This record gives sequence, structure tokens and C-alpha cells, in this order.
Amino acid sequence: MTDTALYVSSAEVLSICQSMQDDLEGLLHPETGFAPRLRQICHSQLVELEENGDGRTTQEELDLLRLERDTWGLLQAVMPARKTESPTTTTARELLAENPYTPTSTLAQAIMHASPLLSELVVVREWLQDAAPPPHHPEATTGYWKFTKHGAMQALRMGGSGTRDGLVKEMDPDAVNRGDGRMLTADDTNYEKGLAQALYAYVRAGRLGDAIELCRKAHQPWRAASIRGSLLFHWRAISNEQYEDDAMEEDLTDAWEGNRQRQLWKSTCTRLAVNPNISDHDRILYAALAPTPQTSSLLKTACRTWEDHLWAQISVVCEEKQSMEMLRLGGSFWEGGLAAVESGVRVLSPEAEELEAEEWEKEVVGSLETLKTVVVQEGPGAEHPFHYSQLQIILNQTGPLMDNFAVGVQDGTYAKSSFEYTAMCRFFAHLCLFLQMIDISVPPLATQVILESYLQVLEAAGQRELIAMYAGALGDNAVERYALFLVSLELSADITERRLALTRARDHGLDMDRVAIVTAERTIEKAFELLPPLKGRLPSIIAMQPPPSDEELFLLRSIEWTIFTDATYETALEQTNVILRYFLGSGRVQVAQKLLVMLPLELASISEPEERATEYLHYQQFFIIWDTLERVVECQAQETPQMNRSTRAAWLEDYRALVDQAHDQITKLLTSEWLVSDVEEGGGDRRRRDLIRIRQIFVPELIIRLHFILFASRAQFPENLRRALELANVVADSRYKLYEDFVNEDGKRLGDYLGAVRQAVLGGLEGGGSDPFRLLS
Repeated sequence: MTDTALYVSSAEVLSICQSMQDDLEGLLHPETGFAPRLRQICHSQLVELEENGDGRTTQEELDLLRLERDTWGLLQAVMPARKTESPTTTTARELLAENPYTPTSTLAQAIMHASPLLSELVVVREWLQDAAPPPHHPEATTGYWKFTKHGAMQALRMGGSGTRDGLVKEMDPDAVNRGDGRMLTADDTNYEKGLAQALYAYVRAGRLGDAIELCRKAHQPWRAASIRGSLLFHWRAISNEQYEDDAMEEDLTDAWEGNRQRQLWKSTCTRLAVNPNISDHDRILYAALAPTPQTSSLLKTACRTWEDHLWAQISVVCEEKQSMEMLRLGGSFWEGGLAAVESGVRVLSPEAEELEAEEWEKEVVGSLETLKTVVVQEGPGAEHPFHYSQLQIILNQTGPLMDNFAVGVQDGTYAKSSFEYTAMCRFFAHLCLFLQMIDISVPPLATQVILESYLQVLEAAGQRELIAMYAGALGDNAVERYALFLVSLELSADITERRLALTRARDHGLDMDRVAIVTAERTIEKAFELLPPLKGRLPSIIAMQPPPSDEELFLLRSIEWTIFTDATYETALEQTNVILRYFLGSGRVQVAQKLLVMLPLELASISEPEERATEYLHYQQFFIIWDTLERVVECQAQETPQMNRSTRAAWLEDYRALVDQAHDQITKLLTSEWLVSDVEEGGGDRRRRDLIRIRQIFVPELIIRLHFILFASRAQFPENLRRALELANVVADSRYKLYEDFVNEDGKRLGDYLGAVRQAVLGGLEGGGSDPFRLLS
């Protein structure tokens, strides 16, 4: 299974489980539920990489996939109990009050059912056992201590006492533990060590039956008896249990199993584990069989991985809770004999019991919290994100877990360049969706960050077709979240890709038009966060302007979202006005012109609301004028001394037409209420302030440009000098209040224009005479 197949398979699981959103039992099914399916996907990928790897997969990557697989297994283990109500069961106190001879296995079950935390810890321990590495079997042996036995027999044949070279004198199991310095042969010593280590591995994996069978094959039945002693005493005939099959109730008088003296067995194992005269590997085995606070430090010396430490800690907690409750209850014949039966069951007030439960839970949480800093010798450490995630899941802290990951994504703790980033984003994205499906509260902001990070992972992997599905899985927030993803595309996708991405919203049940509108709104909001605000000095539009920045292009291309369908054209018109106000208010005419090229012609036919339509019409009017001015400049540049008569006549005709067109268009604009009816009236909202700013930039610019066009063409068209002077009358006319648009910080624009008018007045004397205003008479 390739990475692509991994993405697709995970999406298929999501799709299947979304179809049974209201079927909690189906979502939590141990084989076909959400978590088991994702666990199987990771497992299949892991098996494929281990069996058919090309050598490029590192051990870290395999460990990462294994941890992801195991974490889904943990979720499947603990979530069903958290989301389903356990049936009401008889308490251990009630069982003992009714029958003081109730077997310890029945009492242990009742104790476990009474404590949700203990029940979960038992489940977690079973999960850790299932995920434990397989034990390594020692080499088969043909007899008990055969090499030592062979040495002893050889000594007897030679006429000795049966001992030599410091070997043990007896062949009983305790021969090497008597402290006399005698030992087994090297081969037998190594075998005993390997056997004890294999038995420990079986205990670690919860496979006590296999451990017992291994002892029998090794010709050491006493070891099998020691291991079997860990089993709780169970006797159906006296356990007050109900059986579906009446035949099961027959001949149960002697059908007991387990250890009737388990308390004695446990204390013996503890003494053996702390006995320095016993070999370390045997002591560790006994510590694993009877995990207690007294043996925990020794047990931890055998822990190589973080999972080993977690198993050891939980084993101690579970065993101690069981023993503590048995001792606190009293009244059990199998734990305290007839004296306990005569003393009866101890009774505590509900308040005392609740207080004790709270204190115990605090102790458990505190002991598990220490695993965040435990040092390991093999495998990923305690700081690994998946180990931290597993611990938080066990502590039922999924909300803070997701908050922590979301913050880590935002502040760079989880760098996108790290090899584990992709797997972590995939896991947390599906965890968010899984918790939502089974109605467990998830932090909304963290969910947004996590899903967006996974959407970016999918995009980087070329899986954009899956993105709408994950955004659509967010329910009421689906439109907003998918719009945020589309915003995040920024400049990485061309218009065709944007259209396709928007169409996928409809394919996954989202309102495509609403997505387009929200995307446009969020894009403009983000663009304005990146771009400088419209305030301060008016920009110069005379100097050569740089090409559009990425931020300006981002704002420019935001219009694409609302011009794909005519259903969003009204929003496109509003958006167009907003963008044009910014670009023109920044003096970026060329960038604003790029926007007009992108717009559909139908926008001009929208008449409602009138204010919005009129503003857009005024912008069109301005750009028509601006285009005319550019054509005038281009036409002026075409004049050359080498023109023949006919060419010059044609050029003059074009030149005159363009100058006249510019004069008429600009005069019409100046004598109308373009953009704002009253510039002098201050205040108002941001839109009005922006429109006034645009007038103050471009009204003086158009006046000055028209003046110079008329003045520069006086040689070819002498009447244009008079028109230039008449333009000054229009500017000074109080009806139009154009002089108010010349307001700026230093009055430079007004000075420029007055200087140009003075030059025109002087130009009236070029033909002779002393009256500069003769042209106007």
C-alpha cells in the first residue's frame, strides 16, 4: 500500500462510517468500527513495508506507523466503555454480605465494574499485552539441567562425591539459591536465563497459558505451578453466578480453578523478587507475576520500551487496587479465613467511599503522569507525539491533547519538514472526526487547525480531491472550514484548479454558492490583514510602479471565487468595488485594470442595489478615460519627422479625435458627482473615506493630464490652448468644488496645476500681442 493508497483508504473508511453516523454500536464495533478499520489500514501498510520494503523505509518510519496503528487499537479498547453504559452489577460488598465464601475472581470482577477508571486500566493493560512483541523461545532441551547432571554423574563414576568444579550438590530447583557459591554449568545457566526471560516475555504479553506450557516442555513443572498461582480463585458452585445452560450447574462441586491461597502466593513472590540471592532474571519474573510497589523498581529495570514502562505502571496500579479493595472490604473467607468471616464486611459511608475513590484516582493520574519523562532504552521515547497521545487518551484528556497538537502546529513545534508531521496530522484529523461521530466534545478551534493542517498535507500529496470530504465532515461549520481551505490555496492554484476545488464542495453535499461567497469574504479579510491600510499621504502615480506583490495578487484573485456562476454575481459586484477602492486608493491603477479584465460583462447589467451599481459604473467610466489618456500618449509618440503628407494627415486626424475624446470624457466626469457628491463633508464610514481619497488622488491627476494634453497639442490644434484655459474655469467653478480634491498635506498638486495654468497663459503670447487672455475673448 503506497502513501496515496493510505490517504484514499482512510477517506473510504471515513465515508463508510459517516453513512452510519447515528449507529454508535456500528462505529464502535470491535471489527468493523471506525478505529479497527483505520488500525487495519496501518497494519497492512506496516506489513507491506516490512515484507516488501525497498530499503528506503527507515526504522523511525516503521515505528511511527506501528505507533499509529497501536493508538487506533487503544482508542477501540477504551472508547466503547466510555460511550456505553455498563449494566448494573452487584457490588463486592453485597456479594460478601450475601456469601462470605464468594470466590476472589467474582469479587475482583465486581471491584473492577464498580470503578470505571480501574475497568479502563484493565482494558489498557490487555491492549498493551496484545501489542507486546512476541517472545523468543529458548532452544529446546532434552532434560532438566542435563549438562550439570552429566557432570555430577561423571564425578560419581570417577569415584568422587558427585560434585566438581563448584557445581551444585543437589538437583533441586533451589540448589543455586542457597548462598554457598555453587552453580550450574555455563550451558545450563544460560538456558535458565533464556527460559526466565522467555517466561517474562509471555507474562508481559498476558500469555500465561503459553508460559505454563513452556515450563512443562522445559521439564520444570514447579515453574508452571508458580505462574498458575497468579490466577484468581474461581468456583462456580459457590459464586452465585447464573448460567444459561442448566447442564453447566451439574457436578460443579469440585470444578474449581485458580489459587485459593493467592494472598500467600503473592507475598511469597514479593519476597523472592526482593531476595538478592536469587538470579536477576528470576527476580524480574516474580516481580512481573506479582506487581506491587515493593517490586515495581525491580520490574522497571526490565522495561526497555515506553510501552513496557506503561504496562509495569498499570499492572502495579491494578494489582494494588484489587488488593486494597479486598483488604478494605474484609469478610472474605479466601482472603482472611474464618476470622474474616466472623468479623464481617466492613461498612463505609458513601462520602468516605467517594473520598477514597477520588484520592485513588488522583494517585493513579499522578503515577501515570510520571511516564511523560521516563527514560527508555529502546524505541521511541516518552516525548514522542504518539506516546504523549496514548497517555492523554488513557487519562481521558482528548480535548487538551488536540489543543496541544493544534498549538504545536501553529507555533512550529510540529515542523512540516519533520518526517512524523504527515502521520500526526492524519491521525489527529481522523481522531477529531471520530470523536465527533461518537458525540464526544472536541475543541472547535483546535479541530479547525488540525483539519486545515491535514488538508494541507493532502494538497501537498496531490490529494485535493479528498479535501472537500474532510471539510464537509465538519457539519455546521463545513462551509466555513472548506472556505478556509480554499483561502489557504492562495496563489498555488490557477483558476481551473480553483473551479474544480469549488465544484467538489457540491459533490460532497455543500452549498457551492455559499462556499464561494464565504471563500471570497475570507480571502479579502486575509488579504487586508496582509496589506497596508489606506491611510496617510496620498500615493504618487507618476513614478514607475513595481509589479503586483503576492499580497496584491492574492486580493486580486479573490474575485475568481464569485465569478464562476451567475448565482454569485451580485456578491462579485460588491467584492469588485471593495477591491477597486483599495487598489485605486493605493494608486495602483495597473493592478486595478487587471481586475477589470477578469470580470464578466454581466456585472455591468446589475442595477440593484443602486449605490453599488453606480459605484461600479463610475469605476468603468474612470478606466475608459484612463485608457483614452494612454492612447493619446501612444499617438503622440508616433509623430516622426519622416512622415509624408498623407501619413501625417492621418496621424493628425487620429490625434485630434483622441484629444477631443479625452477632453469630453474628463469634462463629463469632472462636472458630475463622481464617486462622492460632497468631498468637503468629512467623516462617514470607511467606504466614504476611501472614495474621497480616490477622488483626491485622481481628480487632480486627470485635470493636470488633460491640461498638458491640450497644452502639448496647441501646435497642431491651436484652439486647444483656449480649451486648456477654459478647463481652469471648470476647476474654479463653485458648482463642482473640484478645488476641494486638490487638498493634500503640502498642496503640491494644486501648485503643479497652477504652474501649468501659468504656463498656458504665457503660451497665449507665443503668437504675439500683449494680452494673455486674448484667446478667451
